[in-house]
Amino acid sequence: MLRRLAAAPAAVALVGALVGAPVAGPAPAARADQVRDAVMPVLESLNVPRAWEMTQGGGVTVAVLDTGVDAEQPDLAGSVTSGPDYTRGAGPPGVAPKRLHGTNMASIIAGHGHGPGGALGMIGVAPAARLLSVRVILERDEPGFAEFTGGARFAGTIAQGIRYAADHGADVVNLSLGRSYPTPREREAVAYAIRRNVVVVAAAGNAAGSEAVERGAGRGGHPRYSYPASFPGVISVAAVDAEGRHVAFSNRNSGVVVSAPGVQIIGAGPDGRYWIGDGTSPATAFVSGVAALIRSRHPGLAPALVAQAIVTGTRDRPARGYDRGVGFGRVDAAAALAASDALAGARMGGAGLPGDRRFAAGPVRPVQVVHRSGRRVFTYALACALALVGLAGAAVFLRGAPRDPGESADVVRT
Repeated sequence: MLRRLAAAPAAVALVGALVGAPVAGPAPAARADQVRDAVMPVLESLNVPRAWEMTQGGGVTVAVLDTGVDAEQPDLAGSVTSGPDYTRGAGPPGVAPKRLHGTNMASIIAGHGHGPGGALGMIGVAPAARLLSVRVILERDEPGFAEFTGGARFAGTIAQGIRYAADHGADVVNLSLGRSYPTPREREAVAYAIRRNVVVVAAAGNAAGSEAVERGAGRGGHPRYSYPASFPGVISVAAVDAEGRHVAFSNRNSGVVVSAPGVQIIGAGPDGRYWIGDGTSPATAFVSGVAALIRSRHPGLAPALVAQAIVTGTRDRPARGYDRGVGFGRVDAAAALAASDALAGARMGGAGLPGDRRFAAGPVRPVQVVHRSGRRVFTYALACALALVGLAGAAVFLRGAPRDPGESADVVRT
């Protein structure tokens, strides 16, 4: 949830969920450093200033698949390329997109500040990186939100956005959004992006402890998985507080890879305003920024190695090495870069034997074919089929309740 940051000195208020809301307006010039002063402690906790001694993300493009990014926001001006709007037609004609959530995420990833020497306003993890904005969802309070979530023609917007980003130069894809169930199109789009050497980072979700999750929780009370975060190859990000502790709203599941700050995080919004919010959304943006730094230092480094570098460099690791709430620990930008240096020389191909050689020694023997009775195979298959029909009938009888009719409309920014 996002809340707008007040211009007054005492100043920080919170909005919706990302979890945040707006402030009365942009801080006056004398107070613009107030934003920078609030941002830097968070970046320092992630060891970002030290990482900047090695790279600031130059030469890398991060695709922000979200509600859209305000390319004229002073802290982002000159860094944003706007891609297609896959939500076009959901809202009333002539109503401009709000672009709040997307702009906020973009500023956490690659805000470069403004004013003399860029010393004022929002600075992100990778301030020299470029941003590709692709609008794939709407803000909850936009007038077209109901049409977007209920319209079948908008069902594949996230998958379309992932493929577009992969085809148009993205090195990293940031997905500060998710739903409670997987779709084949999104799974295939993620696999497509990874095959094209794109690092995919997504939010683990904010549903932990909510009534909806408690109703749908599995045995042991664990919340459902969030997608695309829980697809193979995706870096799923949970949220922690300033002390590195798991926060109650952040999903717990075995898909979580790492964690990052997600409580009272400041970011830029449209029209020069600043917002503060909670959620796995900003946590995801921090990790996407770290991935951008790694890709800048080691262009083309395989997504699996980028993920390994981020995991290797974590701090505040759980006592047993891994925890479903925080993954392998909180990200550390400088340590992740150091780990990427060690991984950059890894050989990703050519590990097997040449095609004309084999592992076994001695002469090659023909494969023995075992012939089975066709009648026996048919009998076994029929028995198995009847057993499965019986099990399916029992499951329907026991379950009773139909699928949640609203499940198809839970794509949310997190």
